[in-house]
Amino acid sequence: MLIIPAIDLRNGKCVRLSQGRRDAATVYDSDPIAVAKGFERDGAELIHVVDLDGAFGEGRESRSLALRIIRSVSVPVQFGGGLREIQDVDELINAGARRVVIGTLAAESPQILKQLVNSFGDRIVVGIDARDDEVRTRGWESTGKVLAADLARRVAKAGVERIVYTDVSRDGMLRGPSIEQTQHIARESGLRVTASGGISSLRDIERFRDAAVDTGIDSVIVGKALYEGRFTLKEVFSLMNC
Repeated sequence: MLIIPAIDLRNGKCVRLSQGRRDAATVYDSDPIAVAKGFERDGAELIHVVDLDGAFGEGRESRSLALRIIRSVSVPVQFGGGLREIQDVDELINAGARRVVIGTLAAESPQILKQLVNSFGDRIVVGIDARDDEVRTRGWESTGKVLAADLARRVAKAGVERIVYTDVSRDGMLRGPSIEQTQHIARESGLRVTASGGISSLRDIERFRDAAVDTGIDSVIVGKALYEGRFTLKEVFSLMNC
């Protein structure tokens, strides 16, 4: 089970949102590059970076900062947020992002998704963010009444190999993850799945590790629990090595 620390960028700072709401951001650090380097020192094998400004359509400040993060660490970076055009994906991959996570584009433009998969293979990851099983797009503020499992099956047919699944209602709330729904998405799609949203304790990570048996769940994104001091990356890695 790969544990992936997250850095969410907004207005040049490291923040966490509650339930994906732009008006519910908590600032944790004014130097996201230093945060990334800290994760690298602690042994992270992949860092998940999200451009919230881009997700909300509010400019490129955080995109530029994300590019600096990619150049500043040797750890592979997985980037998402505001990638609405092919040239956006090109920019991040050319800058060195190991994976790019697309959400709105995957839900709204299946032909472009197929084109990206044909061009970049497993470097294209689809982010499925859902509330009450309905997919949320455009900064988690729009819904097209598409069920998460239906979108998961659709992107699998397009050749996507990995999904990042987030239950938006759990994200940033420190109330525990949506394990059963994540299992459902993994089984319905047949893809590898990175779980996201709600991790609050080492026990939550243990539960995901146990739930990964016979499913494609192979990784978990951890954010707010790290910033709130619920546990450290070193403690997580010790747990995984037990």
